[in-house]
Amino acid sequence: MSISHITTIARLELTQRLRSISWYVLLGVFAVVLIGVTVLAFAVYSWDDFAGAGVYSIVVNMVLLLVVLVSPTLSGNAINGDREAATLAAIQVTAASTGDIMIGKLLAAVATGGAFLVVALPFLAISLLGGGADALVLLVSLLVLAVEIIIVAAIGVGLSGLIARPLFSVATTYLVVAGLVIGTLIAFTLGGLAVRSEATTYSRPYDSQGNPDCDSWDTSTYEVPRFDLVWWALAANPFVVLADATPTEFTKDGYPVDLFGQIKLGVRYAQQSPLEQRWDDCDMSQTSQTPREVIDSTVPSWFVGLGVQVVIAGGLFAGAWARTRTPAKRLPPGTRIA
Repeated sequence: MSISHITTIARLELTQRLRSISWYVLLGVFAVVLIGVTVLAFAVYSWDDFAGAGVYSIVVNMVLLLVVLVSPTLSGNAINGDREAATLAAIQVTAASTGDIMIGKLLAAVATGGAFLVVALPFLAISLLGGGADALVLLVSLLVLAVEIIIVAAIGVGLSGLIARPLFSVATTYLVVAGLVIGTLIAFTLGGLAVRSEATTYSRPYDSQGNPDCDSWDTSTYEVPRFDLVWWALAANPFVVLADATPTEFTKDGYPVDLFGQIKLGVRYAQQSPLEQRWDDCDMSQTSQTPREVIDSTVPSWFVGLGVQVVIAGGLFAGAWARTRTPAKRLPPGTRIA
């Protein structure tokens, strides 16, 4: 592979996109959306000393949302689009290797996804004016966001090399990304509701004077969904990976200060078993867990989810690499290749 060949192919790919006015319109619309989101986010967190951290987390999640919505369209026809236009064959007869073509296409797809992050940088800077943002949170969240951009781009480029028709490859890319974003939520919800167990609640009875009877317990049983058995289904969700990997900042009362922490807390709550609840009004020292204690007592899952995403993206990309290699042994009918 040659760096000059890779950059040339990436530059050609980006030049084609930059000629389109719709591309600039899309970036402009995204900027307008971010203006509205930033204003509303400051209004939501105006009461908080950590307003900057909250606004920052919302803007980063908005960038990730737009990447998963738009990137499949930009990367899902990277290879078969050129093949259909009979321009891929012209590249394959040059000194550029299959690896140069694949990496160049991926680099261009990542650059188009990263363009949304570049547009968001001024809004991220504005969010920091609100204060409360931690440097480690900024570093980790942007790093994970960049990795997610690469993964979504690799899925699109991979499917564009495996599927002959651009329309179907773009649609399939959307289905794969939707499976990670929405499918994981559906699997978690339906899986938890489908598996049910009997839970028991213990509480102190009260006498006629309204005082708790500390010598006995009242018990009640009921059926509960077992989300604690299927919480792992959320691990591969890009938004969960981003939130779970990002360090959490807490208020002095132990509550998360931003959207990253709130998403993480929701996933960590799902890990807790609901089978036994005990309320002892005779023990005045008994207190429920704070959100910080819940997060500290449960396990992170971002590395597992990220690993699943890497396996999916890497497998598709490797398959497209093999499919694009020349000379090819077998191709779909009507395919033009050098």
